[in-house]
Amino acid sequence: MNFLTEAFIDHLAPNAGAMKNGRDLVKKNSFQVLRITEDRSLLFGECKGSGKQPYRCSVDFIQQESPVSRCSCPSRQFPCKHALGLMYAFALGKPFEQAEIPEDIAEKREKAEKREEKKKEAESAEARGDAPPAKRKVNKSALTKKINAQMEGLSLLEKLVLQTVQNGLGGIDKQTLRLLEDQAKQLGNYYIPGAQAELKELALLLTEEDNREAAYTRAMEQLIRLYALARKGRSYLEQRLADPDSPQDTETALEELLGHAWQLAELRELGRVKRDAELLQLSFLSYTDTARGEYVDAGWWVDLQDGNVHITRHLRPFRAAKAIKEEDTFHAVIQTEELFIYPGDGNARVRWEKTKQRDASNADYSTVKSLAAASYPDVVKAVKNGIKNPLSDRNPVKLVAFEAIEKTEEGYVLRDAQGKYLPVASTMITAPQRLEEILPLLPADDLKKQAALVMFRHDVDTGRLEVQPMSIITERRIIRLLY
Repeated sequence: MNFLTEAFIDHLAPNAGAMKNGRDLVKKNSFQVLRITEDRSLLFGECKGSGKQPYRCSVDFIQQESPVSRCSCPSRQFPCKHALGLMYAFALGKPFEQAEIPEDIAEKREKAEKREEKKKEAESAEARGDAPPAKRKVNKSALTKKINAQMEGLSLLEKLVLQTVQNGLGGIDKQTLRLLEDQAKQLGNYYIPGAQAELKELALLLTEEDNREAAYTRAMEQLIRLYALARKGRSYLEQRLADPDSPQDTETALEELLGHAWQLAELRELGRVKRDAELLQLSFLSYTDTARGEYVDAGWWVDLQDGNVHITRHLRPFRAAKAIKEEDTFHAVIQTEELFIYPGDGNARVRWEKTKQRDASNADYSTVKSLAAASYPDVVKAVKNGIKNPLSDRNPVKLVAFEAIEKTEEGYVLRDAQGKYLPVASTMITAPQRLEEILPLLPADDLKKQAALVMFRHDVDTGRLEVQPMSIITERRIIRLLY
């Protein structure tokens, strides 16, 4: 178990506090029993707790890439501090007694193996054409009830948007804002949490005190988005109400905007799975989504086979944030048998269950550079076509090649081999840093004939598209500009 290092355990910990608490248990000699199986695939033991009986904890490494921790303590953190302490004890060289695997864990392993075998058999049968893909049963009565409630909620949302526009943003006072916030809370009764969050976002924009003009511009964009969501959402739901057996929309993010939480089983049934994918993370950012009440750990990944740029979003609701592991920058190449691709255009969200990883090499960086778009007019055309839809991603991310990043009288620009330019935003779109302070610090060679991951922004005041370089990819490394 050479892989079980302190750094590996730190990566498994949900937060810094859990790391400290786990180490403290080892320092205080809180573990009364430390045991390991002969094949070294299972650590288990007993740790003194606040009650009379010690906590029984274990960490199962039958699959090294995704160890399973178990503990009799009431903590909602996974791994809990006791499971982390068990691993730290091993990494720090504490003596472990060899023992047989406990019966309850052996039974859990057996059940897990049977589930995995059954799943593989079903997938093999589908691949051979011996069995049709298993389809989820639709409770038409419950679906009809839910759709009717959603349509009622969207009608209320549309009326609210129209009233706000008619009254004018300048006439919005504290009383109107309270009414807006109350309406946002009421939308929680109509099964449209996505629309509810979008309305909360509008209320937050209207409470901003700094730079009111910019806030009003963004508020108008949000009103347009809300109106489009209400109209398109209701039209879509009317079609589904007329034919409950009709398939869900998998071409756009409309279902997710309305609040549908896609299950992996659904994505597999809909064929939104790519086999044997390799991905490399090009950029990472953690931010707070106040409207949805959650912390978001976002990563942008390039598919090393087709060059598509995907996004992962690890969500940590405010109320449960301490119990959920915070994601971080990832430098290795992810290899997964199944890459689940969520519905939506642009940078489709992805997820995976089981992965292997390998160190990224210069060959991978060269591959990324070869996949970067060379023609800026083609990229700009695609971005413009996308953002015409009010419900599309307002800040699409693209991988582009550049001949140079250079400074002009108007600021920095990316220039392609044909002499076309992409103007660089003067301030970071998603962070407070100023690029003009960062770019001069880079070696001159990193600013010539490389590739960049860029986020687009449409400046409403000037009417032009600007980009924020998030990372620069050279033949030897990835230079991350966004933190």
